[in-house]
Amino acid sequence: MGLEAHLERLTAPPRIDVSRETQARLKIIEDQLRRWQPRINLVAPNTLASAWERHIEDSLQLAGLEPEAQSWVDIGSGGGFPGLVIAAARMENPGFRMSLVESNGKKCAFLRETARLARLPVEVRNGRIEDILTALALPVHVVSARALAPLARLLGLAEPLLKAGTIGIFPKGQDVDDEMRAASISWNLSADLIHSRTEPGAAIVRVRSASRK
Repeated sequence: MGLEAHLERLTAPPRIDVSRETQARLKIIEDQLRRWQPRINLVAPNTLASAWERHIEDSLQLAGLEPEAQSWVDIGSGGGFPGLVIAAARMENPGFRMSLVESNGKKCAFLRETARLARLPVEVRNGRIEDILTALALPVHVVSARALAPLARLLGLAEPLLKAGTIGIFPKGQDVDDEMRAASISWNLSADLIHSRTEPGAAIVRVRSASRK
């Protein structure tokens, strides 16, 4: 059966109204990004001037997806997007936990310090994605990644969790259709394609199930 038979196109993520406390936590994340960026390349330098729109709001739109999820893992977390932002938006959900997986030790230091200052329900795991995901305690409800790799590669990295029923949430740019077609060569996918609120032509791929062909 072709890819289109497994693909549902949705209009946009649900809007998230955040409290003043959450706004304050998001401001800490933005301030930390600006403080650490000169020392560590956390985001593309030309996006720093519009960091709130390009990174925080873009990440925040993911927080309303899978609202019942209590265990969330973000891989290749780097500058903390979307993981730190989702943790800030969802921390009022009792029991919610975010795991940030990052191989770069300096970026892990940034993630830990920012999570500490914003008092986020976050655990930072320093190591190779492949090693950490195979050792994680299940269940994990959601796995996410932003600006890490093409979709086909992400499916391979997240395979240990996807095989166990974890939902994949992967924001993509304007080449999302090309990435979906490339992934469908090697993967059987059941997915939603959700239009981005922050970037015209971009979309969020929500993977319901994935198995190798």
